[in-house]
Amino acid sequence: MTRKTVKLDILSDPICPWCYIGKTQLFRALEAAPDHPFEIEWHPFQLNPDMPPEGMDRREYLEAKFGGREGAVKAYMPVMEQAERLGLKIDFEAMTRTPNTLDAHRLIHWAGIEGRQTAAVDALFRAYFNEGRDIGDRDVLADIADGIGMDASVVRRLLGSDADRDDIRARDAHSRKMGVRAVPTFIVAGRHAVPGAQPQELWEKVIAEIREQLEA
Repeated sequence: MTRKTVKLDILSDPICPWCYIGKTQLFRALEAAPDHPFEIEWHPFQLNPDMPPEGMDRREYLEAKFGGREGAVKAYMPVMEQAERLGLKIDFEAMTRTPNTLDAHRLIHWAGIEGRQTAAVDALFRAYFNEGRDIGDRDVLADIADGIGMDASVVRRLLGSDADRDDIRARDAHSRKMGVRAVPTFIVAGRHAVPGAQPQELWEKVIAEIREQLEA
C-alpha cells in the first residue's frame, strides 16, 4: 500500500536565525513521528535581496539595519533566548560578514535535484550559525557540497556560471507577490500558510490531525 503524503513547502533563508530555529522545532516533531506524512521542499526567499554580491561587513550591516550595536542586541535577544532553550549554538561573535545568499539558494536547488536538499539546508545553517563561515563564498559552498556527497567540482563550475540565477530570483519574487513578507513560512498541502518559527508541539498537533484526515 502506497503511503499517502502531504506536501510541506518551506520558504527560508540560510542566514535567517528564525528559519534555523523553526527548522529545528519542525524536525524535532518529525523525529518524534517517523511515519509523518510530509514530503518537504525548500524554496528561496532572500532576507536581503539587494545585498551586494560580495556581501558586507556584518557590523556595518547591523548598524545600518538596527541603528547600531544596542539596537542589534535588542533585536537578537529573543533569538538568543530561544536558541538557548532549544540547545542550539549560535556564535554571533564568529560571524564577520553578512553574505548575499543567492548562491546558497542555488546550491539548495541543485541539492534538491540529487535528493539532498534538507542536508544542504542543514549544512548551510551549521556553517553560518555554528562556525561563522561566509556562505556567500563559492569555496565555502563547494566545500559544503562536498560534505553532503555532491560533486564539489561540478558545483564550483555551476557557481561560476549564471545557471539558475534568474530562476531563483523569479521564485523569490513570486513568493513576495503571493504575499509572503517574512520567513520562515511553511505552506501545508499548498493551501495553509503557517508563518514563523512554530513550536514543536504545534507541529506534533498538525501531524496528528493530518494523519486522522488521511486515514479517514
